Amino acid sequence: MVGAGLLAALLLETLLGGFSPTGASTNAGWFALIVALMCIPFGCLLLALGVAKWLRNRRIARLR
Repeated sequence: MVGAGLLAALLLETLLGGFSPTGASTNAGWFALIVALMCIPFGCLLLALGVAKWLRNRRIARLR
C-alpha cells in the first residue's frame, strides 16, 4: 500500500506533469495525486499495525 502511494507520487512528479499549489496539471496527474494521498497515510497506518503485531507475536513466542 505504501509502495503504491510512493509509486503514484513518483510518477506524478516525473511523467505526469507534476503539481502546483492549485493541483496537478493533467487528468492522469490528478488521479495519481488522489491515489498517493489515499495510499500513503493508510499504508503507513497498516505498516505500523503490522509491525506492532509482529513485535507482540515475537514477545509472546519468547515467553513460551
